[in-house]
Order: sequence, then C-alpha cells, then structure tokens
Amino acid sequence: MPCLSLSRLLLVLLLPVAASAAVPPPAPEPASKIPVAMVVVANFENGQDSGDKPGEYQLWVEREHLDERIAVRGAERGIRRNTQGLYGLLLQDMDAFVLDPRFDLSRTYWLFTGISGGNPNVASVGSAAWARWVVNADALREFDDRQTPKDWPYGLFAIGAMKPNTLPSDPNGFGSVESAEELGMAWRLNPALVQWAYQLTHKVPIPDTPALAAQRKSWSGFPNAQKPPRVLLGETLGSKRYWHGSMRNQWAEDWVKLWTGGQGQFAMTNMESQNAAERIERYARMGLVDPQRVLVLRTASNPSMPPPGVDPLATIGDETPGQVAAYEANYRVGAPVVHEILAHWPRYRTQPPGQ
Repeated sequence: MPCLSLSRLLLVLLLPVAASAAVPPPAPEPASKIPVAMVVVANFENGQDSGDKPGEYQLWVEREHLDERIAVRGAERGIRRNTQGLYGLLLQDMDAFVLDPRFDLSRTYWLFTGISGGNPNVASVGSAAWARWVVNADALREFDDRQTPKDWPYGLFAIGAMKPNTLPSDPNGFGSVESAEELGMAWRLNPALVQWAYQLTHKVPIPDTPALAAQRKSWSGFPNAQKPPRVLLGETLGSKRYWHGSMRNQWAEDWVKLWTGGQGQFAMTNMESQNAAERIERYARMGLVDPQRVLVLRTASNPSMPPPGVDPLATIGDETPGQVAAYEANYRVGAPVVHEILAHWPRYRTQPPGQ
C-alpha cells in the first residue's frame, strides 16, 4: 500500500469538513410556526424607532406599543411586535422576515404605509388614499421632450409601444406576455378588501393646521387641492425617479389610466410601492403570502406639482408642513383597520373582510 505524505494525509482527512463548511445544512423547520395576523410595513425612519424626530415608522412603534424586538437574520433593523399580535418592520427587512422559517404568513394581512406626493387634481396635502391599484412607472421608453414629435404630450411611453398612451403593440416588447399583470406594470389589490377599509375609515378626521390651510389658498382652480385633508380612494404610482411638475403630473394621470384599463385614478406618487408589490407577487408564487390580504395606504406630504404660477424648483421636495401631517394621517387612518382585524382575527383568519 503506498504511503501518503503528511500534507496529503491531512488534506484527505479535512476534505469532508471543508465540504460541509462550504455548504451548510438548511435550517431545520420549527416544530410549529408562529401564525402572524397583521404586519405594518413602513419605508423609512429618521434616526431611532422612537423618541426622536418621527419618520413613517415611529408613530406606529410608539402608539401601538411595538415594544418586543425580534431578531431576524438579515434584517438590519429587526422586527417589532406588540402583545396584540401586530408586527412592524421597514420594507428593507421584509425579505428576511418572509423567509424566516419561524413564521406562518399564509393568512397574514399586510398594510403598506407611507408618505407620497399627492395629485392636486385629486387630493390635498395631508389626505390619505387607499389604493385599488399599484402601478409601476419604472419600466418605460423615454425620449427627450425637446425631440419628440409635435403631437406628443411628452417623451415617455410603454416599452413595446411606439407612442405615448398606447399599450405595447409588439408582443415581444416585454418578452411573450401581454397583460398589465404579467408585465409587472399594474397590480390590482383585492377590491372587496380595499372597499371595506375605505368604508371603515372614510370618516376618520385628519387633523388640519393653519399652515396647511394657508398653503391651500394658492391652489386656485384646483378644488380638491383646496379641501381640508380627507380619506379617499386613489391609485399609487411607484417610480424610483423623483419627478415633479405639471407636465409629468399629466403623464402620471395618463400612465395610471393606461395600465388600469381606464379604471384607476392617479392619486399618490412615491418611490416604493412598486417594490412592495413585486415582493408580494414573488412570495405569493412561492406560497408564502396571500396577495388577497394586502392593503396600501399613502398620504400626501407635498403636491406632485407646484401651484399655479409657481416655479417647480421652488416646490420640489418641499414637505413643510405636510410631512408631519402625512405621518399623522398615515397612522390615524390605518390604525382602525389594524385594530379591527386583530380584534376579530378568528373570523378574518379564514375569510378577508368585505368578502
């Protein structure tokens, strides 16, 4: 029998250890998973989760007493929970939470909250909109507006189309799919659930302030922008591009109508809703979540265009005093839905409300 050198002998002995270290065994499934009734998802927070300047998350953490912290591998901020069974997290940590084998999310209700730019043709600053559709504004074709044909309103149009306000005419423009849902351009939320949430909350008073009232006076010719903050139904448009101005506002209204077959009305623009919808769709295909139990509530922290006669540069990104008002509206309008579902979880576990 040939004699192995010491180095080769060590290599042979260590090979099984090295192989097992390179490919760790999968985490064992827990004996029984924790059923999760309700999750509130915010997009960002200023500083700490509580006790300092609020962001989209802080009012939920403080007022719903989300005091228990749950360590989840891959979740940068961690997950929070209260004694009534409400979970809270930031969107950045959603993937880690959904993939954690400890939790059963198959019957979980999701409330995606956040502030947005409000369409002044539909809503005033401080208003809250329950979305019936989430529309994706990221995938499109674009020409410089100065180089478009004279009869085009702008240079933005669908991939696979040859002009604005038309659906793709090339069946291979997005591959081999043709519907808005297949293209990942629009997601319709459960109509009965959305309507139920709206009916439950449409009379919730949203605090008004003298500063908001003063701002509304500049919106001559925009009756909805001059109304005090209110609850309404209206679609959310998600775009990683931060756009602003009357010309892009017209595009947003047209884009939402295009991808919802004329059924939707653009109300709120933000940078995250499309990402949340994509996550839900992905995990629904994996059988981990139920897409019929999803709600999206966005509140207007600023208008998506300036008032008449005002330079867009003077208003872009200006969320004073609307930001704090939008945080408040988000919580006040969303909380009754959360409380109702948690209070009657045995009923809503088997069938969503409004069905």
